[in-house]
Amino acid sequence: MYAWIWRRLPGGTAAKVAQAALLVLAVVALLFFVVFPWIEPHLPYNDVTVR
Repeated sequence: MYAWIWRRLPGGTAAKVAQAALLVLAVVALLFFVVFPWIEPHLPYNDVTVR
């Protein structure tokens, strides 16, 4: 999968590294700002009942 992405990125090695870093940052931002807040209410970590 990573080789497929690497081959599809245009430019030389430095440009590919920069574009790959931007892709990683975009995925992390998507996870932190969209996916994690959406799924957080469904996680059982807010149950603070002591038994």
